[in-house]
Amino acid sequence: MVASRIAVLGRGVVPATEPVLRGDDLGVLHGDGLFETMHLRGGRPWLRTAHLTRLRAGAAALELPLPADGALVELLDSIAAGWPAEVEGALRLVCTRGPEGGGLPTVYATLSEVPATAKRLRRTGVTVATLPLGVPATARPELAWLPAGVKSISYAASSAARRWAARTGVDDVLWVSADGHVLEAPSANVVWLDGDTLCTVPAGPTGVLPGTTAGWLLDHAAELGLGRAERLVTPAGLHAAAGVWLTSSVRGPVEVRTLDATPRPPAPHTSRLQELLGFA
Repeated sequence: MVASRIAVLGRGVVPATEPVLRGDDLGVLHGDGLFETMHLRGGRPWLRTAHLTRLRAGAAALELPLPADGALVELLDSIAAGWPAEVEGALRLVCTRGPEGGGLPTVYATLSEVPATAKRLRRTGVTVATLPLGVPATARPELAWLPAGVKSISYAASSAARRWAARTGVDDVLWVSADGHVLEAPSANVVWLDGDTLCTVPAGPTGVLPGTTAGWLLDHAAELGLGRAERLVTPAGLHAAAGVWLTSSVRGPVEVRTLDATPRPPAPHTSRLQELLGFA
């Protein structure tokens, strides 16, 4: 096991026992902030530019001032320095509003080994249940005051969904809109195979988080001889799909083996998807 690390902007790597956040930090009090999680491979964060671009788009939506990309890259480089190249890492970059009453944002990074459970799910797949979100599929982007599609540190709904999944005995959930469309998982996008086309849910019209892993996969679908599309889908549509996967930065693509207690036949291309994305 490689020891986990913490690095703070302007301070570099700090002991794990050293305080990082003030008690009145608005990230703690209100969940006011953003984060990105990257897969560290070969000692370097994969899709770093895409993650920083998404972070900056979220910061604009939240009116959250961020340091320049150069400072963020320096922070990421400092925490990854010397990390064993053969060890997969989960690298998280966190930016909060900072102390109550004003002041500079709090920016720090954490780095730890990818959990064994995440690696196991790449092999075994996941059991998933749908869970109603209670809003129409296109409702959130229509609310101009409500930032949609941002990776917020306000994780109450996601944590509640995960607790529900644990109580229900499934690995993960897929939120479904009030009008019956599948949206996303608490920490993953959904990708499915319709004929010879890889599909995912469109982020703009629905307000789901635009996935860096899902986006890269669809951009390179032609390398597998597949087309790409963004479209809405119902749970029935997923049941009829040749393959369904949840994609995230640390787990990569994991196959959905059971959906709403209905077992699915083995999906084609799972190993090829994982190999293409570097998670084989």
